Amino acid sequence: MPATIAPMSAVQTPPSPALPLDGERILALAARSMFELFENASEGMLLIDRDARVVWINEPYRRFLPAMGFAREEDFVGQPVTQVIDNTQMHEVLSTGKPILIDLLGNKAGTFVVSRIPLRDEAGAVIGVLGIVLFDQSSAQMRALTTQFARLQQQLQDAQRELDAQRSSAGGLARRTKYTLASFVGVSPAAVEVKRQARRAAQSGSPVLLLGETGTGKELLAHAIHAASPRAEGPFVSVNIAAVPDTLLEAEFFGVAPGAYTGAERKGRQGKFKLADGGTLFLDEIGDMPLALQAKLLRALQDGEIEPLGSNRLVPFDARIIAATSRDLAALVQAGLFREDLYYRLSVLPLRVPPLRERGGDIPALVELLGDDMAQRGTAPPELTPDALALLSAQHWRGNIRELRNVLEQAALHAESDRLDAAHMEAVLRLSGLAPIQPALPPAASPSADDEASLLQPLAEQVRALEQRAIAAALRATGGNKLAAARRLGISRATLYERLGAG
Repeated sequence: MPATIAPMSAVQTPPSPALPLDGERILALAARSMFELFENASEGMLLIDRDARVVWINEPYRRFLPAMGFAREEDFVGQPVTQVIDNTQMHEVLSTGKPILIDLLGNKAGTFVVSRIPLRDEAGAVIGVLGIVLFDQSSAQMRALTTQFARLQQQLQDAQRELDAQRSSAGGLARRTKYTLASFVGVSPAAVEVKRQARRAAQSGSPVLLLGETGTGKELLAHAIHAASPRAEGPFVSVNIAAVPDTLLEAEFFGVAPGAYTGAERKGRQGKFKLADGGTLFLDEIGDMPLALQAKLLRALQDGEIEPLGSNRLVPFDARIIAATSRDLAALVQAGLFREDLYYRLSVLPLRVPPLRERGGDIPALVELLGDDMAQRGTAPPELTPDALALLSAQHWRGNIRELRNVLEQAALHAESDRLDAAHMEAVLRLSGLAPIQPALPPAASPSADDEASLLQPLAEQVRALEQRAIAAALRATGGNKLAAARRLGISRATLYERLGAG
C-alpha cells in the first residue's frame, strides 16, 4: 500500500525553539532587544529613580559631562536631574507616566534629539525614567533635522503672514511676528546659548537689550522673543530709529493730537507706543536716538504714560520694550552721546547675539536655508561641495548672515554649473571684495618619546595590544554585554571570545 503524502498546505513548520510563544516572554525579549539596540545605536543614556535623581549613565553619555560643567561622573550621578540638566523634561515624564518619544533638548552641552521612557514596576507604578540621546548636534541626521524643521517653520510662518494679510484687508490687525526661535537656525554652542537666553527673556516682562553686529539676526530674535512670550497674542510693533528723521521721531513714538499743528490729521494719529499696547515695542538701532528724545523715552518707560504731540493729556500704555543696537552703548555713555540712566533702564536683560564667525558649524544649515529662500524668490541656488562649505565656514563675515546671503546670491548669478567647489567660491568671495581665508588644517600630532618607544615593539604585539584595548572599551560601553560589544567592534561573538582568550 503506497504511503500517503500529506498536501503541502497540511505540512506545518515547527516553531523555532529559541522564540517564545507566550506574550509575557515575548515582551521581555522585545524589551531586552530594544535596550541593546538603544545602548548600541544611541549617543547616550541615563536613568533617574522615583525621586528624580540621576542613578546611572552609560559610557557614551559621559562625554557630555565636561560641557555641562561636571569634571567627574560622581558629581553628576546622584543629583536631582533638574539641577544638572538644563531644560530637561525627565521629571515631567516621572510625574505623568507618559513617554516623550521624540523631543528636541537644548542646553550647555548642545542640541539633541531625545526620547524619555517611563519605567514601571510589576504593579504598574512609575519607578524611574530612561532618557535616550538619539542624535547630537554633530550628527548628519541632526543637521538635516534642524534644517528641515526650520524650512517647515518658515513655510508655516509664510502661511500665517498670508492669513494675517487677509485679515488686515478685512479690517483686522496684522501686526504679528514673522519669526519664532526655530527660525534662528543653528546647533553650534553659541547659537544654542543665545536661544536659551531668549527663551528665558521671553518669560519676563522686563526690557531686553539685543547687542550684536549688523546682520546677526537681532530683529529675528526680537520677533521670536515676542512670539514665545505671554504677549504673543498682542501686537508686535517695530520702529527703526535710524530710518526716521529726527524731527519726526517724537510724533512717531508718542503720536499726534488732533490739530496739533498745521497739516496735522484732523483725527490725530496714534504713536508706536499706543499701537503696541498689550504687546511688544521693538526699538531697532536705539544707539542712534537723539539725546533730546532720550529723556522723553526714559520718562515714558518709567511712568508707563505718553503725552501725544500737541496734547496736554497723558495716555497710559502697556508695552514690553525690546531694544537693539549694533553700536557700543557703554562707549556712547562714556562719550556723553547716550544717557546713562536710559542705558540701565533698557539693559535689564542684555542679550549678545553672536557673530557668524563664532558659529562656523552653523554655516551648512544656514546655506541650505538661504538656498531654499532664494529658490522661493526665483533664483536657483548653487550646490556647494564640502570644500566650498569649509571655505565659507572659515571667513570672518563682517556683515554676518546678511553678507553670507549676498555671497550666495552672487555665486548663483555667476555660476556656470549647478555645483561649485572651493576654487569657484574663492573667486566669488574676491568678486565681493573679500580676501578669502583658507580653512585651517588640523595640527599633526607629534609622537612623544614613550610613543616612539612603543612603536618600536614587534608589530604583532602592537596589534594584539590595540585589539585588547578596543575590546575592553567596547565591554565597558556595553556594560559587559559580549554580544553588544562584538556588534560594536564589527566581529562575531566567537571571534570576540577567541580574542579574549588570547589576551
